[in-house]
Amino acid sequence: MLINQQLALNSIELVLGSASPRRSALLSDMGLSFSRRVSQVEEQYPSTLNGGEIALYLARLKADALRSTLTPNELLITSDTVVWCANRSLEKPSSRAVAESMLKQLSGCTHTVYTSLCLTSTARQEAQLAETQVTFKTLSTQEIDHYLNGEAVYDKAGAYGIQDWIGLVGISEIKGSYFTVMGLPTHLLYQALSDWMNS
Repeated sequence: MLINQQLALNSIELVLGSASPRRSALLSDMGLSFSRRVSQVEEQYPSTLNGGEIALYLARLKADALRSTLTPNELLITSDTVVWCANRSLEKPSSRAVAESMLKQLSGCTHTVYTSLCLTSTARQEAQLAETQVTFKTLSTQEIDHYLNGEAVYDKAGAYGIQDWIGLVGISEIKGSYFTVMGLPTHLLYQALSDWMNS
């Protein structure tokens, strides 16, 4: 039985705890019905955390901020994406100068994208992590300028979207799931929902 049929049979209503248009689009593309509910959470984490630990911590933080709003038949989906390069997290850029600096750092290098997935109900919570290696070719100053002039990057970790122009022309290799880099490990989500229904 397909997961959307299982959810309907069990009267489970999915809630996406994210304002990300990309995550919404991916859930819709999976054929899942859902509502959206977003809480303003300050995305701060302990300085001792690294890479995937940050993504897991923030997904749980977002879930915990909304948990009290859930009804017993609702299942909350939260997620967080971390672009990890040279042992530090490249977060959402606060300015064009910061975005330009990030893209110059990613140019010609391989970095890791971690995206967490957290399922939360009134009764329990489960979290998982996916990772993908992404390699950029050496980007020219003109290419970086062209991208920053044409795309909104301030809501994107690492100042880029794999589905954007810069991803189309600049990414030479990925090892792992494309959708993990886009912001939601859809393969993990499908399996996690199935496991949740059968547990």
